[in-house]
Amino acid sequence: MVRAVPPGDNRERLVCEDCDFILYENPVVVVGAVSTWEDKILMCRRAIEPRMGYWTIPAGYLELKETTAEGAIRETHEEALADIEIETLLAVYNIPRLSQVQVIYAARLLSPDVAPGSESLDVELCAWDEIPWDDIAFPSVHWALNNYRTYASSEPYTVGSNPPGENGGL
Repeated sequence: MVRAVPPGDNRERLVCEDCDFILYENPVVVVGAVSTWEDKILMCRRAIEPRMGYWTIPAGYLELKETTAEGAIRETHEEALADIEIETLLAVYNIPRLSQVQVIYAARLLSPDVAPGSESLDVELCAWDEIPWDDIAFPSVHWALNNYRTYASSEPYTVGSNPPGENGGL
């Protein structure tokens, strides 16, 4: 494989010199959910890097042959042993620095029974003022929580995106 601009393309790609196969490297999709039980939000303390020990919403990479909603449901179960029902698309964040697109849903927990999955040290149902704001793992978690607060307090809701000036940080 060599890096070259294939005929009809405008970017360097990995190209096989023997068979002309082109390897396209594309962004990854992260899916997750701000999940609630009554007035509390499900938060997970990360058991893995990056940002182990910091708090996040359940989220992770979309798997092949999976819809974004299915992925958010799966990630919530993997990280918090929780079952959810998707309410609506909450936000789509673009993180070009990491070649990520993040698709975040608002969801309702089907039960308050939650427990740490293999990627979580701890899980908590937190009221807004109990969220460990100083220990949030990524800026996009702040964005999602704030988008959720807007969604929960007003009608109609417009799907959120990166805050102004925030186009590359995670």
